Amino acid sequence: MGKIKRSKKPPPEGYELIEPTLEELDAKMREAEVDPHEGKRKVECLWPIFRVHHQRSRYIYDLYYKRKAISKELYEYCLKESIADKNLIAKWKKNGYENLCCLRCIQTRDTNFGTSCICRVPKSKLEEDRVIECVHCGCRGCSG
Repeated sequence: MGKIKRSKKPPPEGYELIEPTLEELDAKMREAEVDPHEGKRKVECLWPIFRVHHQRSRYIYDLYYKRKAISKELYEYCLKESIADKNLIAKWKKNGYENLCCLRCIQTRDTNFGTSCICRVPKSKLEEDRVIECVHCGCRGCSG
């Protein structure tokens, strides 16, 4: 999640309708990046950034796939300009990954036993009083 590089090409028609929300999410991202991290674990500092990244991608995904409120041209522009995460959206389109919080939670190389993250285990399969919290992004259970 590096710096977003916007092209010199003007955005397609309809961008002005989503621009205020995207600017608001960019402001949230800047706030999350400069948020003081004293007293937090090292991994907890990145959680707000992951949440805003997810929120921005979900916003574009919902507008295009669920509400059909933006054109294909505008959707592809958002992916090309890294406004939304195309890899995360590709997973959301697959069965079983509709609510995936981040791509790190399904990468088996990031876990001790070569499995997916604890947040991917359905809540019905866990002990009732157990609190789940993903180490990577702070998710509390995205599998359902």
